[in-house]
Amino acid sequence: MIRKVTISILILLTFALARLDAQSARVNQNRIEANLLKLATYGQDENGVTNRVAFSDADIEARNYIISLMKQVGLEVSIDFAGNIIGRQAGTLQKLKPIGFGSHIDMVPNGGNYDGCVGSIAAIEVIQTLQENNLKTRHPLEVIIFSNEEGGVMGSRAIAGELGENALKVRNNTGFSMGEGIMRIGGDTTRLDEVKRDRESLAAFLELHIEQGAVLDEADLDIGIVDGIVGLNWWDVVITGFANHAGTTPMNRRQDALLAGAQFIQVVNEVANQYEGNHVGTVGRIKALPGAPNVIPGKVVLSLEIRDLSTDKIQMLYEEMKKRAIKIEENTGTSFEFIALDTTGKPALMDNLIKEEIANAARALKLSIKNMPSGAGHDAQDMALIAPAGMIFVPSAGGISHSPKEYTSAKDMANGANVLLHSILALDNKL
Repeated sequence: MIRKVTISILILLTFALARLDAQSARVNQNRIEANLLKLATYGQDENGVTNRVAFSDADIEARNYIISLMKQVGLEVSIDFAGNIIGRQAGTLQKLKPIGFGSHIDMVPNGGNYDGCVGSIAAIEVIQTLQENNLKTRHPLEVIIFSNEEGGVMGSRAIAGELGENALKVRNNTGFSMGEGIMRIGGDTTRLDEVKRDRESLAAFLELHIEQGAVLDEADLDIGIVDGIVGLNWWDVVITGFANHAGTTPMNRRQDALLAGAQFIQVVNEVANQYEGNHVGTVGRIKALPGAPNVIPGKVVLSLEIRDLSTDKIQMLYEEMKKRAIKIEENTGTSFEFIALDTTGKPALMDNLIKEEIANAARALKLSIKNMPSGAGHDAQDMALIAPAGMIFVPSAGGISHSPKEYTSAKDMANGANVLLHSILALDNKL
């Protein structure tokens, strides 16, 4: 009897000590910063600005660097047919579904070194911290570095089964289409159907990301807990007028497509401001043809993007803008065509249990928190289609993002990585 009691006490002590080890585990702040700054060198020019658009040579070099880091921490690394880099670590109970976490490393042209990269480097750091503290999870773990996030969340959409044929034709600033890019980075467009994962194939998915806004920074808060990620829809708006001589065509006889485009841009702003809410409408690209100073533009192609947490709200705003375009047609003698692009993202609410554990982890680390929406699209948005998902935000200095001036301090990065680490440990015990 005494021997049985002694064994029980030893087992309880072992569990208690393991729990204490887990609670005291912390990421290495200096290592996170060093790895992130090294990643920033891939695509960096002589002025220190990094340009690493998906599918570029710099992107491929950076992916190789990430793969080397993943292998150094003992992950079993593979590239799926959509070009996603996946690092796997076994759990003590292989029958359990994996917990996934990660982000992306590709950038917008002349972007910043923190968008996506913080979450990617932190994910690898979590694995290394677990190993250094002899912590083993029940669930298998998957670190996922998604391909071409900035060009239409390509990799995560493929995993969710949402990457359509039309999306493969979309070209980015490298000149490569998504289809060509997938082949270039080690994927295979003929086997994309094999990338799709079943619903609930993961126990959970978490993404750490910089806020890309100023809410946390201005309020001097440590951690943002994302309630939901806005949906976004893209259209090409083709405006057709009549190209004619700029010197001999009177002002009252012109069918100026660029003038109509300028009026439509004002409409987008007016309609977006007309209704209450956090929705936004943007025209970020415009091309006038034939593009000569002495020719009245006969054709204009501009982009339209609308974002909101409600699909119905997005559609309502679009219909109002489209209705207003009819009046511009009548006044300018032009015609409008709206072409929906296969690069949309559906609104996604984050999982309540995951949000709760993120909050618990942050409080245990004595970090201040705020629940908030994400105005930017993220890979977690698509992953929420197949698994319970959550997002952790850390401050962006000055709210600056998609800019070489984008910055998040090493301390804030480490805070986010520690919250990610302890959220995963908590979910590992509860799921």
